[in-house]
Amino acid sequence: MSDLLALGISHKTAPLELRERLALTEGRATGVLSDLLAAEEVSEAAAISTCNRTEIYLVVGDAVEAESSALGALSRQAGIRPTELMESLYSFRGPEAARHLFRVAAGLDSMILGEAEIQGQVKRAYELALVEGATGPILNRLFRGALTAGKRVRGETGIGEGGISVPSAAVELATRTFGDLADRRVLLIGAGETAELTARALAARGVAAVFVANRRYDRAIGLAQRFGGEAVRIDDLPMQLESADIVVSSTNSPHHIVERDELEVVAQARGGRQLLLVDLAVPRDVDPACREVAGVVVRDVDDVQSIADRNASGREAEARRAERIVSAELARFEDWLASLEVLPTVASLRERADEIVRRVLAENEDRFSALEDGDRERIEAMARAIASRILHEPTLRLKRSAEEPDAYRQVSVLRDLFGLDSATEPEGADAQVTPLRRAEGRRD
Repeated sequence: MSDLLALGISHKTAPLELRERLALTEGRATGVLSDLLAAEEVSEAAAISTCNRTEIYLVVGDAVEAESSALGALSRQAGIRPTELMESLYSFRGPEAARHLFRVAAGLDSMILGEAEIQGQVKRAYELALVEGATGPILNRLFRGALTAGKRVRGETGIGEGGISVPSAAVELATRTFGDLADRRVLLIGAGETAELTARALAARGVAAVFVANRRYDRAIGLAQRFGGEAVRIDDLPMQLESADIVVSSTNSPHHIVERDELEVVAQARGGRQLLLVDLAVPRDVDPACREVAGVVVRDVDDVQSIADRNASGREAEARRAERIVSAELARFEDWLASLEVLPTVASLRERADEIVRRVLAENEDRFSALEDGDRERIEAMARAIASRILHEPTLRLKRSAEEPDAYRQVSVLRDLFGLDSATEPEGADAQVTPLRRAEGRRD
């Protein structure tokens, strides 16, 4: 029986320093998926990497072995020992792994409750795994179910009301620093989804001019045109830093975009004017040492936590509604998963019963040596009939369970009770047939 396994770290369990070491750009994610699928016990794999989390989802044969292989892959990615990573790593199996992904897609596990970006991030992670041929029927159904749950939560509840997101929280931080932003010069580094959401949040605050720097200049032009800004080339970044009041950076660069030495030169040219750098990238675009430069304020994704806490207040009722939607969609996935396992489980149960009958007969071969062939056949037929009748009702109930809400758990419990996924025979003493003796004092 295949098992579902999820492992990862998030803003709840790991500091930013570790999250950026485990961050998976598209190229690195492809390598990790390849590494995971090379493990014999892993048949399907997908990886999600955002500013707040890195998670892998696996379909495995042996969960213990697969978890060890996955831990090794993530440790190599981060360049740390597995024992160090284990302190921040969480792991879910079976229905709990599925529930976790559904909650992630719904924005219920985010730093900012109901954040807007996570739905798209989960979708892109799934699409990458599809392109790499890393998924199969179970992960395909799992991710489609999670995306459906997320879509329903956003459409049927007010949990994402107001378009609250990490970029909008970044703009809130800028407002707390400068007050009215209308006359402030803003530079966006990057031209992806996060930069677009930031530009939209800035426009809502009356910021008319947004200057965009990006390695792909054509994308910078497109974003700048949509928001009435101006596109600048990444090579012009030092000059742009001299005139900007606020810089929001959100690239996918594996290296720092803004280094301390360069920023110190910029700070001197600014003549003491304050510069706010809001770094929304993981790995970080801004060298942490830039915090030590006079006149510069640096904020990263973890600094939006205070905004997140305030955002969560008063949304408990919407969160409860969202949880009910997640549970309903999760039940649909579990029912589908159970339907895949019912017939194989029935077959495995019958095979286990037949094997037990063969084992008992073999263990008592010496006791049957004096019997005629016909008697031996009748004993064997009777043993098989007993096993069949014992399993008759459980088999009927198991087949009917495919239509029941708790089907996956019923199948899982049965396989566990009968050891159907064990590679070895059930433990126990040899089953010996004890000769019947007449009780003392009784007559025929």
